[in-house]
Amino acid sequence: MEVNPPKQEHLLALKVMRLTKPTLFTNIPVTCEDRDLPGDLFNQLMKDDPSTVNGAETLMLGEMLTLPQNFGNIFLGETFSSYISVHNDSNQIVKDILVKADLQTSSQRLNLSASNATVAELKSDCCIDDVIHHEVKEIGTHILVCAVSYTTQSGEKMYFRKFFKFQVLKPLDVKTKFYNAESDLSSVTDEVFLEAQIQNITTSPMFMEKVSLEPSMMYNVVELNTVKQVGEGVSTFGSRTYLQPLDTRQYLYCLKPKQEFAEKAGIIKGVTVIGKLDIVWKTNLGERGRLQTSQLQRMAPGYGDVRLSLEAIPDTVNLEEPFHITCKITNCSSERTMDLVLEMCNTNSIHWCGVSGRQLGKLNPSSSLYLALTLLSSVQGLQSVSGLRLTDTFLKRTYEYDDIAQVCVVSSTIQVEG
Repeated sequence: MEVNPPKQEHLLALKVMRLTKPTLFTNIPVTCEDRDLPGDLFNQLMKDDPSTVNGAETLMLGEMLTLPQNFGNIFLGETFSSYISVHNDSNQIVKDILVKADLQTSSQRLNLSASNATVAELKSDCCIDDVIHHEVKEIGTHILVCAVSYTTQSGEKMYFRKFFKFQVLKPLDVKTKFYNAESDLSSVTDEVFLEAQIQNITTSPMFMEKVSLEPSMMYNVVELNTVKQVGEGVSTFGSRTYLQPLDTRQYLYCLKPKQEFAEKAGIIKGVTVIGKLDIVWKTNLGERGRLQTSQLQRMAPGYGDVRLSLEAIPDTVNLEEPFHITCKITNCSSERTMDLVLEMCNTNSIHWCGVSGRQLGKLNPSSSLYLALTLLSSVQGLQSVSGLRLTDTFLKRTYEYDDIAQVCVVSSTIQVEG
């Protein structure tokens, strides 16, 4: 009968421990009233308990710290730290020890060892220690592969490895919405408002250290998450920016095209890259996490070949009294010259003053002209300015512009009294 030789035991032992911050020790307070049967027994026991806070024994949180009792959860954006120790359990001296730590993800394999140099020898009851760090950038299954190779006193080369499998979870749910706004009086092209909804999907509170938008090269950004109080900017979320589990917070940003791009009418058209969100938070005892979204894109509104925007319009006007507006007409085409005719169509409340069907002349590609118009309203309240039509005589194509702005129409007597 053939007998297989017994499997040789290794002279070295490998130990791996994840490094995390400790937690505050918690206990369950048990108390009773003086008239109950135990009397003051429970209260005295809590006062004598070294884990309770002196003078606040009924609080669950104590003054002691508890070391991690299990591997715990690892979230995307956090830094994974681990302590690796190779100990010589034998009474021999081993040589040429090489310890290697790799992290296998679903898409790549990363070497986390601080040094790949070989240790010349390791005496009995001595150890080789190493601490590895890695910022987790993928969700899903991760495998930490620790391999050890060495040479015994007899010259035999030995090798073994261990696998440590863990899951990386998603800490935040980020949703974005884009809103396109018409230009104000000092801007040439539209502003873009970005609303970012951030939800904490972990089981513990987060301290939101920073949520910022890094704009692309075409935009400047203004954060709209602070209000001015006594000359200083104060966060709209208060001084304690904690995000409880399953709570959602909304951040708002305004993006404006830079001047060199805003001066070109067609440069912002189509799909444009807005930028990316940079989110930094802290959890248990200051453990830091950071996430950056991929480049956010939005579909800019299509203006067609001709764009009409308002450069000046009053907020409030008197009933049945003429008021003036200034329009800007832009040829968004980069190749074709247009010959435009302006028509003004009255609505139930808005009446245009002037000649309809007048020639505006030729408009070269990527150029603009300013047009002063007069109108009046016959109905009080918030009224929409509508009824402008531009016709390109070269292509016999008509462009309609309705609801281009709104004005508040009040009675002249009300305005005088105000």
